[in-house]
Amino acid sequence: MTSVVLLGKPEREIPKLPYEIVYTKTRDMEICSMEIEPILPGKEIPAASESAENLRCWRYGMEIDVLEYMYVKYARVWIPDPEEVWKSAELLKDYKPGDKVLQLRLEEGKDLEYSLDPKTKELPPLRNPDILVGENDLTALSYLHEPAVLHNLKVRFIDSKLIYTYCGIVLVAINPYEQLPIYGEDIINAYSGQNMGDMDPHIFAVAEEAYKQMARDERNQSIIVSGESGAGKTVSAKYAMRYFATVSGSASEANVEEKVLASNPIMESIGNAKTTRNDNSSRFGKYIEIGFDKRYRIIGANMRTYLLEKSRVVFQAEEERNYHIFYQLCASAALPEFKTLRLGSANYFHYTKQGGSPVIDGVDDAKEMVNTRQACTLLGISDSYQMGIFRILAGILHLGNVEFASRDSDSCTVPPKHEPLIIFCDLMGVEYEEMAHWLCHRKLATATETYIKPISKLHAINARDALAKHIYANLFNWIVDHVNKALHATVKQHSFIGVLDIYGFETFEINSFEQFCINYANEKLQQQFNMHVFKLEQEEYMKEQIPWTLIDFYDNQPCINLIEAKMGILDLLDEECKMPKGSDDSWAQKLYNTHLNKCALFEKPRLSNKAFIIKHFADKVEYQCEGFLEKNKDTVYEEQIKVLKSSKFKLLPELFQDEEKVLSPTSATPSGRVPLSRMPIKPAKARPGQASKEHKKTVGHQFRNSLHLLMETLNATTPHYVRCIKPNDFKFPFTFDEKRAVQQLRACGVLETIRISAAGFPSRWTYQEFFSRYRVLMKQRDVLGDRKQTCKNVLEKLIQDKDKYQFGKTKIFFRAGQVAYLEKIRADKLRAACIRIQKTIRGWLMRKKYVRMRKAAITIQRHVRGYQARCYAKFLRRTRAAITIQKFQRMYVVRKRYQCMRDATIALQALLRGYMVRNKYQMMLREHKSVVIQKHVRGWLARRRYGRTLRAIVYLQCCYRRMMAKRELKKLKIEARSVERYKKLHIGLENKIMQLQRKIDEQNKEYKSLLEKMSSLEITYSTETEKLRSDVERLRMSEEEAKNATNRVISLQEEIAKLRRELHQTQSEKKSIEEWADKYKHETEQLVSELKEQNSLLKTEKEELNRRIHDQAREITESMEKKLVEETKQLELDLNDERLRYQNLLNEFSRLEERYDDLKDEMNLMVSIPKPGHKRTDSTHSSNESEYTFSSEITEAEDLPLRMEEPSEKKAPLDMSLFLKLQKRVSELEQEKQSLQDELDRKEEQALRAKAKEEERPPIRGAELEYESLKRQELESENKKLKNELNELQKALTETRAPEVTAPGAPAYRVLLDQLTSVSEELEVRKEEVLILRSQLVSQKEAIQPKNTMTDATILLEDVQKMKDKGEIAQAYIGLKETNRLLESQLQSQKKSHENELESLRGEIQSLKEENNRQQQLLAQNLQLPPEARIEASLQHEITRLTNENLDLMEQLEKQDKTVRKLKKQLKVFAKKIGELEVGQMENISPGQIIDEPIRPVNIPRKEKDFQGMLEYKKEDEQKLVKNLILELKPRGVAVNLIPGLPAYILFMCVRHADYLNDDQKVRSLLTSTINGIKKVLKKRGDDFETVSFWLSNTCRFLHCLKQYSGEEGFMKHNTPRQNEHCLTNFDLAEYRQVLSDLAIQIYQQLVRVLENILQPMIVSGMLEHETIQGVSGVKPTGLRKRTSSIADEGTYTLDSIIRQLNSFHSVMCQHGMDPELIKQVVKQMFYIIGAVTLNNLLLRKDMCSWSKGMQIRYNVSQLEEWLRDKNLMNSGAKETLEPLIQAAQLLQVKKKTDEDAEAICSMCNALTTAQIVKVLNLYTPVNEFEERVLVSFIRTIQVRLRDRKDSPQLLMDAKHIFPVTFPFNPSSLALETIQIPASLGLGFISRV
Repeated sequence: MTSVVLLGKPEREIPKLPYEIVYTKTRDMEICSMEIEPILPGKEIPAASESAENLRCWRYGMEIDVLEYMYVKYARVWIPDPEEVWKSAELLKDYKPGDKVLQLRLEEGKDLEYSLDPKTKELPPLRNPDILVGENDLTALSYLHEPAVLHNLKVRFIDSKLIYTYCGIVLVAINPYEQLPIYGEDIINAYSGQNMGDMDPHIFAVAEEAYKQMARDERNQSIIVSGESGAGKTVSAKYAMRYFATVSGSASEANVEEKVLASNPIMESIGNAKTTRNDNSSRFGKYIEIGFDKRYRIIGANMRTYLLEKSRVVFQAEEERNYHIFYQLCASAALPEFKTLRLGSANYFHYTKQGGSPVIDGVDDAKEMVNTRQACTLLGISDSYQMGIFRILAGILHLGNVEFASRDSDSCTVPPKHEPLIIFCDLMGVEYEEMAHWLCHRKLATATETYIKPISKLHAINARDALAKHIYANLFNWIVDHVNKALHATVKQHSFIGVLDIYGFETFEINSFEQFCINYANEKLQQQFNMHVFKLEQEEYMKEQIPWTLIDFYDNQPCINLIEAKMGILDLLDEECKMPKGSDDSWAQKLYNTHLNKCALFEKPRLSNKAFIIKHFADKVEYQCEGFLEKNKDTVYEEQIKVLKSSKFKLLPELFQDEEKVLSPTSATPSGRVPLSRMPIKPAKARPGQASKEHKKTVGHQFRNSLHLLMETLNATTPHYVRCIKPNDFKFPFTFDEKRAVQQLRACGVLETIRISAAGFPSRWTYQEFFSRYRVLMKQRDVLGDRKQTCKNVLEKLIQDKDKYQFGKTKIFFRAGQVAYLEKIRADKLRAACIRIQKTIRGWLMRKKYVRMRKAAITIQRHVRGYQARCYAKFLRRTRAAITIQKFQRMYVVRKRYQCMRDATIALQALLRGYMVRNKYQMMLREHKSVVIQKHVRGWLARRRYGRTLRAIVYLQCCYRRMMAKRELKKLKIEARSVERYKKLHIGLENKIMQLQRKIDEQNKEYKSLLEKMSSLEITYSTETEKLRSDVERLRMSEEEAKNATNRVISLQEEIAKLRRELHQTQSEKKSIEEWADKYKHETEQLVSELKEQNSLLKTEKEELNRRIHDQAREITESMEKKLVEETKQLELDLNDERLRYQNLLNEFSRLEERYDDLKDEMNLMVSIPKPGHKRTDSTHSSNESEYTFSSEITEAEDLPLRMEEPSEKKAPLDMSLFLKLQKRVSELEQEKQSLQDELDRKEEQALRAKAKEEERPPIRGAELEYESLKRQELESENKKLKNELNELQKALTETRAPEVTAPGAPAYRVLLDQLTSVSEELEVRKEEVLILRSQLVSQKEAIQPKNTMTDATILLEDVQKMKDKGEIAQAYIGLKETNRLLESQLQSQKKSHENELESLRGEIQSLKEENNRQQQLLAQNLQLPPEARIEASLQHEITRLTNENLDLMEQLEKQDKTVRKLKKQLKVFAKKIGELEVGQMENISPGQIIDEPIRPVNIPRKEKDFQGMLEYKKEDEQKLVKNLILELKPRGVAVNLIPGLPAYILFMCVRHADYLNDDQKVRSLLTSTINGIKKVLKKRGDDFETVSFWLSNTCRFLHCLKQYSGEEGFMKHNTPRQNEHCLTNFDLAEYRQVLSDLAIQIYQQLVRVLENILQPMIVSGMLEHETIQGVSGVKPTGLRKRTSSIADEGTYTLDSIIRQLNSFHSVMCQHGMDPELIKQVVKQMFYIIGAVTLNNLLLRKDMCSWSKGMQIRYNVSQLEEWLRDKNLMNSGAKETLEPLIQAAQLLQVKKKTDEDAEAICSMCNALTTAQIVKVLNLYTPVNEFEERVLVSFIRTIQVRLRDRKDSPQLLMDAKHIFPVTFPFNPSSLALETIQIPASLGLGFISRV
């Protein structure tokens, strides 16, 4: 036993493992000091006491002995809290039995003593482990209790922003009060076809489960959506219907699914209103049945409504609104068609202004009105009917404004010509007087007489409101009826899915009749829910063969009986309504007398006699009796209804016709709906008085009947439950109020479900999952081959009490709390292992550190001591040298100082003397100049003073004269005014005035003359004053000169005295001058140095500026280049977008075209072919296949032979031994063929040389050559026979498939062996003949050369004999040289062959080594598997190996076929050349030689034509050509046996011939037939990858041929001269090239769809779910919704499956000769699909977002990249499409804590959108305790950093996106004239030209 104590270690001391482990310091120390080995499973638990207290002490599924282990220090518990409902706390010390107080510490750090209940001694509930918090399913929690449920929902809602959570079979939906991007079509496609537990909780998952169960179990389904007002029921039901509409599609072109969705805006407008809790609250319940046909496509729908809140029409509480339709009408009042309704603002009408809140924020009522009208139009409600509806609604509004005037207490009247009533009557088409009369009167009918009685004002108002409510209710029924008619199915319904959107349990301060009915309905639904839960539990237990024991649970049947049983509340209410003077008070007394103190669920309030209390399953509710009778009666005066029935307005009487037959909110009669799953029932004939009796049914009775009908419908279906929760009352987004949430959880039955689950065995594990999770708790000897027995043995050791678990057939069932107990044991074991690893690693590290430090210390000591000794020796040497240097330095310094002082003194003396003399001279010069300056300045000052004085005098004169002039002017003005006055007074004084005027003029003249005299006098005065002034100035100057002379004498005397003083100061100044000289010298030196520094700085600045200029120039260049690149990229993106848009249009065109063809075929075959059934295979295909279903069924019969052949191919595998023998024989024949070809080449060279020599001499030995040529022809013919036989063998080999044919001993088998033996014998004979022929050729060559020399010797002269000898010597030398070269080349070739053989042997050795290692790994893996699995694994491996070998052999065979075809062509060319050579030889042979030789029979070969690369056919054979070459051609045979693209070449050669004939009709007809034929083939076999790939390849090749031989220069660059001769001459087929390009695009898109359909089922399983690296990811506890197991079972897909499929795709495309660039585009598209589907599933699956899963994804992606490298496709762009997936995997693995981590994540995840990054971080879930959750603050930091990033808000990638395809021009080097047409194609009717 080992104890480990770690003290004083920091918080993170455990080494980095593949995940992070975090503990606090105190906990580390505590745990580390524990004894680890004997953890609780090994201990013997003491026997329980017999006392009841110790025998069984249950609290949340725990026992007393286990509690001792679970309630220990640091255990976390939940304690009640008045504010937060439950608070988390941590135990500060262990709990021991008998303790009355628990020492706790709250999360905020506060210590608390928690007192236990002394009676029950119940402990607080335990918290679940952190790894279970945030689970998708609440039943996956180990501790199932209220605080765990509440906390799990809160964590998911607040932290992870997840609004959906499973609770067993219930989906809990919390209203986020915010628009979330989780309802798009991409999300629908992601959930379509998935198992419910495989994806995160969602309303779409529930809808898909219902849809799937309907198709699988052939049983109708129901989705029950309930919750409080404002919880989101209507939205959830709407999304469920949208899912069905999107996934299933409609069976006709009537767009039923659009009509089903269009019913929502209509029903919301007339049935929804704003309340204080919800802006769009449904004020009625509805059950919508969506009908499906046998193919499970929507064919219709039917709607039933319940309990419309009619009182809202006439009354709204504060801050509430009436139904939306009224406000929509008021908002649209300005429309011209609504002018006749005389509408106004909503505040004008009494029925719309009572709430005081006519506007909803963010809602435009006018726009909503447009949507409502569009929906009505879509549902077939015509414009006239719509206007009729709006007319009635407007009339209701005007009716509300009708007022009454009281005449007395018992009567009232309507004011005369009351406008609102006039408008109401006009709109309704009734008489004003009648309506005004009956609004204020009522008719009383007795047995004998009828009375008309006036009513009071209050009764009249109530009657008016009752009439408005009745009209609205009937209009509501009429609209629902018409909606049902529009949605009614025209064909027989096979099944349906019902969506129930019904109110949840309600309790307010004042609860009335509506709340009573709502809670009654919820009691019934809760009962049905409980029964269904028990039924599912019982089925699960019986399926697993576990004994079923009844669990005590709350049964609400007594509450239901209290309401609906005989003498129940409803019965008493109906009885009181029948009483003549019944009242609410009397009914309340009857209730008290009947049920009080007799029923425990019925109570009476203490302070009220008009209320009662019912204990519902959710809570107690107090109901006020006031208004119950009136609402139950729903009284409307019959006279008012008669007035309305007599209306001229046609629609109004319709509302009141046969009211009992109209579908009403409270009607329960079956005649109101046609049952979709049954035959319609014929209504019985109505008896007299029946209508009146039906009309008198109370609302409560009708509601009870409709509720019973609903329960019957639900019980006949499989229900699915959605519980909507309202998180807060203030509509704040993502705000969670614990109190409100707990109330609703209790009310909706979620906690009851939890309680029922906790009472049994809530936790369920499969044996494999349990083994994978808790393998760490097992020892090696405990692991057996049988997983079930292993789990049993381990559980018996871990949990002693066998009642805590049960073993089923496939699962282990645990009681509540046991999984947490096992998780704690597992965590303790892992923690102990981590501590042991930590201890060992730390010890090893410390020892290693100590050894390293000791060694380093010794080394440092040695080096330091040596260094110190060297330093001391150096110090001694330096000291001695320093003394010597000091001696000489001091002597030098003293001598230099003396010299400097002497030189300085002399220099100072010279400077000082010169300075003094210069100063004296300067002083005298300054004195002289100053005198001159003084003279001029004083003169200037005197002149300036005189001028200033003169100006002042002139100015004073001017001022005085102006003043005098003003006075004179004033006098004159006064005189002028006086004259005027006198002029008025005395009119006869004009003459006097004229005289005075003349006098004034004369005076003026005199004044002017005086002024002139005065100015002349002033001028003379000024001249005289100037003269006097100049004289004065002259006198002053003379006086000043005299004074200056006296002053100069005095100054000279002073100067002499001053000079004397200066002479005395020179000695004292000498020293200061010397100091100044030194200072000056120092400053100059300093200045020079500063200047130098500034110079250097300027240079550096200059260099820096130059560098900056260069950098700026470079940056500008780079920025320009970058801009150019960006613009180029943008242009490319725009081009791709345009291309994508064009190709999408093509896709849509082809879809419509196919749809048109399907409809045409359907019309043609409608009579003859009955409609076959359809079975839904997968939801993902249903929406896509809806348009092509019929065409696929029509071609079913045509495809039957092909389908019959495919199973035979699968059942009859080829005899592998025979196949390998034949394969080996084929390779031998190919080698022999190659040797023959080489021999022929050599023979041809020899013949050419012989022919050249024979031209110079007479022919000889012609007969031998003829014999050899005959021999060669025979060999060629035999070679052809061998090839034909070989082809026949291959053909027979491919055609034979039956096992009896290929089995050993069969006749066909023996025939094949005989043929093989005969062929091999004949081949040996031919080998010998070839050897003989070779020897004859050599002897012939040797014989020819001497004869030549002899002939030359006789011809040449004798004097040339010497030269001949020299020539022979030279010739011999040349021959020897050639021989050496030949030998050298042979040696080199042998060396190369030897090296090649050596390399191949090395490769074989390496492959054998790899195979050996792989076999060893496989063997090791097999040994770990159980015996059954070993056999399966070995078989699987052998099948895989044989398949790979088979594929390799097929590739080799294909290559050999290509070489055979090539050799055939070359053989023909060589045969032709040799034939020509032989003809030339025969011409040179003499007749004598012919006679001498014996005559042998000769085979004369036919001379082949020079073909032009064209094919001729007759016009009537065109359909036959298309049929044989396109429609009936099997791609597999063509791909294996013929050249790639052969059909395309044949078609083009036919086009060439038509072009050669200049027959435009034939060209057009052939091309059109070809295109149509390809389309037909693809339509017939469009789901076969080989077919689509084959025709894509051939279409592209046909397109390339049309381009290559078009004659355009751009396409002729790579042509040979011969190919240029084959160009088209008469027609330009550019338009057809475009058509073929469009066809190729369509085929490519179809190929992508086929790829997607094949890969789709593999991707999620192979990339995400399967554990490629075993043991990395742990299995977490799961709930009722089981996930798909990640363990590879039989039939599940793995990554190897995906890679094998990719290999298959690639090999097929290569076999078909597809262009390499096109293959790259296909591979890129495949990888995009893989990446997009994987990432989308990752974003929708919380269980996949963990560290270990990130590593699995990275590994899988690396395997795909390795596949790309193997296929040389790394430059295809496929890897880049996986970048989002790679970054998501990296995001799962990186550290997510600090700001630096956030920055790294933001820079790393550039291919992910912000929504995707945040979603992954929200979904990140630790699989083990050692991993940490991502903090909400960290996610907020990421969001802030990514705030400015502009990317798409879409969450999921578009997995359906197809990249735009391009077809780069790829010319063919194949010569058209060399193409041979095989007979197997059946094209004998065409001939080569």
